[in-house]
Amino acid sequence: MSAATHVTSDRPPTTTTPRPTIKAQPLTCSIGAELFDVNLGDVSRDEALCAELKSLLLKYKVVFFRDQDITRGEHVALAARLGPLEDHPVLGSDPEHPGLVRIYKDLDSKPEHYENSLHCDGTWRECPPMGAVLRCVETPEVGGDTIWVDMAEAFRRLPEHIKTQIAALRARHSIEASFGAVMPLEQRHALKARYPDAEHPVVRTHPETGEQILFVNSFTTHFVNYHTPRNVRFGQDHAPGAAHLLNYLISQAGVPEFQVRWRWTRNSVAIWDNRSTQHYAVQDYWPAVRKMERAGIIGDRPV
Repeated sequence: MSAATHVTSDRPPTTTTPRPTIKAQPLTCSIGAELFDVNLGDVSRDEALCAELKSLLLKYKVVFFRDQDITRGEHVALAARLGPLEDHPVLGSDPEHPGLVRIYKDLDSKPEHYENSLHCDGTWRECPPMGAVLRCVETPEVGGDTIWVDMAEAFRRLPEHIKTQIAALRARHSIEASFGAVMPLEQRHALKARYPDAEHPVVRTHPETGEQILFVNSFTTHFVNYHTPRNVRFGQDHAPGAAHLLNYLISQAGVPEFQVRWRWTRNSVAIWDNRSTQHYAVQDYWPAVRKMERAGIIGDRPV
């Protein structure tokens, strides 16, 4: 019986060319990255590319792109890959592209100040948005930047005794006290009837990353379970003691170490995780024109 022989081949081993990955350039030590080598129109049609983008979004919390000449249809299709789209009860949406909100500030617009406040979108909803895709249509030569804040880092950097104090606290968030404040009485009450104040934990857990997030912002009006023997010795511990604590927590979003600032150019895009960030649209450009289009994505109930 002859011994077994080993046959070798001169051909090189077969290799599979990996899918090109999206290049990410971090913009700060805690939040934000600019992404390269990707067209968002392609992402709107490609499940694998969208999964890669989603992974980078979870890592950096807000991701940015330049020179994305995409259509409104591609814009909403991209956002819809991340989740179902939602309408805005005050701003409305594009009639041909439900879920796409036009945020146009021009010479006919009165100066408004609902954006230039650090906020997390829609926390007055029982299920605030998961995130949003925002595209710049037109921007001033200078000015009109947007700031995002890492609220997971804001929580991590809190003093330990504050973390202990707020661990079980819950708070109310109101559209009536924000968007509704400029409305006539009956219209404001109708808005609140449609969207009653929502109650959320002061510290929420991110449903995908498990991070703990400081979850109060300019929509937050008050704590609902602060007035307990543990926290209150005298009346002033409750009022203004609770208000002082809430203001302190809200002020953490103003710490520069937790922030990234983005300079818009035409066809630049930002995608952010609304569950773990706040943002602030800098209104330093009037009477210059700034036109943005945003698709918001329905989220889950904070826990």
